[in-house]
Amino acid sequence: MDDRTFRTAMGKFATGVTVITTKVDDTVRGMTANAFMSVSLNPKLVLISVDENANLKDYIYQSNKFAVSILNDNQHDLSAYFAGQTHEKKHVEFNWFNGMPTIPDSLVHLTCDVHDMIVAGDHTLYIGEVTDVSVNEGEPLAFFGGSYKQLHTCEKVK
Repeated sequence: MDDRTFRTAMGKFATGVTVITTKVDDTVRGMTANAFMSVSLNPKLVLISVDENANLKDYIYQSNKFAVSILNDNQHDLSAYFAGQTHEKKHVEFNWFNGMPTIPDSLVHLTCDVHDMIVAGDHTLYIGEVTDVSVNEGEPLAFFGGSYKQLHTCEKVK
């Protein structure tokens, strides 16, 4: 199979959208990611996947910490910005949570210490031990088939 077919197939899995951030000295870096998942409840572990060519990889390695902001359905502009899809410079006023930069008004803020990292193909998988969490109300920003989507409420299946 070719890369495009594989990428299209993986795009058929609907996901939420996160911005991963970290800080080294006074420099904050972030990137949009939908490759995020919960790994364990005890201990509380999450996983993010970062491209080997992404600058964020080196910053996470240096800081040994990262934060995850799960975006709400009104934050697609921030998702696009941190994905490098917009080329205009934007000043982002971060929310500082547990000493880490997070995206204000996100549904969830998590701070993590790197628990483990595994190079897998062209990505590094960072397993983070969650050190703090904040939860807010709202609807999630969803991503499917290469574009943002809004969720619709369905009747509960009995």
